[in-house]
Amino acid sequence: MNSVILDFLKQLKENNNREWFQKNKKIYETAKAEMEAFVDILIPQIAVFEPSVKYVNAKDCMFRIFRDVRFAKDKSPYKTNMGAWISKGGRKSAGPGYYLHIQPGESMLAGGVYMPEPDQLKKIRQEIYYNAGEFKAILESKNAKKYFNGLSEWDKQKLPPRDFPKDFPDIDLLKYRHYTVAHMLDDKHVIEKDFSKLVIKVFGLMQPLNAFLERALNG
Repeated sequence: MNSVILDFLKQLKENNNREWFQKNKKIYETAKAEMEAFVDILIPQIAVFEPSVKYVNAKDCMFRIFRDVRFAKDKSPYKTNMGAWISKGGRKSAGPGYYLHIQPGESMLAGGVYMPEPDQLKKIRQEIYYNAGEFKAILESKNAKKYFNGLSEWDKQKLPPRDFPKDFPDIDLLKYRHYTVAHMLDDKHVIEKDFSKLVIKVFGLMQPLNAFLERALNG
C-alpha cells in the first residue's frame, strides 16, 4: 500500500468540510481506489484459512467515508479513516470477521465480534462458560500474545452478567460486551511493500478466535 491513503486522510483531518472535500474529490477517489485494490488482494489470501469470505469483494466490505451526523455532537461530515470489515457478509455482517483500519497514527488490524446483539452475546458467553479452557488457550497462545494484548477492554462490564454463577472461576471472561482483539500499526508499517504479508499473518492468528465465536453463534 502506498502513502496516498495516509496523505489524503491527514489532509482531510485538517480540512473536514464539504467545500474542501469537493475540491479534492479526485484525490479521495484515488485513495479509495487504492484501498479497494488492497482489500481485493487480501480477500483470496484470507479465504485460504477463512473460506467463508471467498465470494465477497472490497466494495462489499468497505465502509463509507461519510459520517451520519444526525444525532452526533461532532458535525464533521467525513470520517478521518478508511476501514473494511472482511467477513462472509461484508460490512453488514454481525458475525466474526477481520477489520482493516487505516488512519494516520491509529491504524490497526482487528478481529472477532463487535457489538453483538443481546442474544448473540449470551450465546458467546455460554460457549465460553462451557469451554473456558479452550477459549483461554486461544487467547494465550504464544503467537497470539505476540501480536494481541488479550481481548479489548473497551465497554467491559464491572459486574458479572446475569444467568451465570458468580463463583465461576473464569467469570471475568464473561464480562466483555465485545469479543475482539487488535494489533496496532505504525504508519511506517502501512506503507511497507510487504504490508499485505503482515496483514495476512495477523489475520491468520485471529482465525482460531473467529472460529470459536462462529461456533458459539451458529454451531
